[in-house]
Amino acid sequence: MKIIIAIFLAIVLYGDVKEDMLKHYKNNNYEEACNLGHYNLNANKSDENYLSLYAFSCLKSDYLTRLLTPMSLLKRTPESRANSAYFSTIIMQKKLLYHALIDGKDLSMLNFPTTDYVLSKVFDLYVKLAKHKARAFYMFEDPDDKRLTYKLYLKKGDKFTKMIIEEYYDKIYVKNHAYW
Repeated sequence: MKIIIAIFLAIVLYGDVKEDMLKHYKNNNYEEACNLGHYNLNANKSDENYLSLYAFSCLKSDYLTRLLTPMSLLKRTPESRANSAYFSTIIMQKKLLYHALIDGKDLSMLNFPTTDYVLSKVFDLYVKLAKHKARAFYMFEDPDDKRLTYKLYLKKGDKFTKMIIEEYYDKIYVKNHAYW
């Protein structure tokens, strides 16, 4: 009897999680969807649709460290593997751009895959600078939309330095992305 009650509770508690996540995602409440997915991840690790929804929610919320678990678990279907590769590319670009900004690593001799995510766009624009002297900040114009610009810089904190990307549309501040 206890097993039946436990199964019933699990269905009631977790049955609507993916539906709630999708509702939040469709309403552009990405952070809420990401957090809901994060709190219910262990119960849904084998559901690749859940993992993809969770990962894309976290990506749109700039919670890139939360991509690591779904990235490693998405492997059963061609779509899942493509999503995993997409997330992997973004994580790699984040790490390399941070390394370049903090340590002066020249990335211009390397050739990388890319994505449509804002960090990927800024990464590509940074790589095109080739070898250069470090700057306090970098301004980039989006190659597809001249009205969209990005400001890239480092912000020192008490514990670590963050990499910041600010988005501007027609020189009006739109959004701030912080990575470390």
